[in-house]
Amino acid sequence: MPDWFQATTAAATLLIMLVGLFGLVVPIFPGGVVIWLAALGYGIATGFSTGGTVIFVIITLLMIASALADNVFMGAGARKSGASWWSIIAALAAGAIFTFVAPPFGGLLAAPVVLYAAEYTRRRDWEQALAITRGMVLGCGWAFVVRFGLGLVKIGLWALWVWRYSA
Repeated sequence: MPDWFQATTAAATLLIMLVGLFGLVVPIFPGGVVIWLAALGYGIATGFSTGGTVIFVIITLLMIASALADNVFMGAGARKSGASWWSIIAALAAGAIFTFVAPPFGGLLAAPVVLYAAEYTRRRDWEQALAITRGMVLGCGWAFVVRFGLGLVKIGLWALWVWRYSA
């Protein structure tokens, strides 16, 4: 393949990956999936060498991990603070539903509100319910850090693919 095609494809892929990376700041934007799709497009356009295929599989696994990070970290933060499983499931469901009902911040607002309401109803103690809600919000912050870090790792792996395994 011509050098100009390789360079143009790599530049376009990097641009799309950076959009995905900075899109991770917006909770409803699937930045991890965008980075993965850019890597897939690069592989389709330039060919999957053996090394490139191995790297793409790793990028795929990291994409799945970053997609699960929100639920795992938010749920763990709430659970560590004393939330019931029912409250956590209700909060995560409300977050998912309101992400689509009232984008871009509906899910971010609905999840902690529902968790607080559920825990207040269960405990009848607003301070404990608030402490549990803080735990979930802290978990959300950690989830962002993990998603962003995994995004950087995926882009770094793709750069290794371009540098080492491209034709």
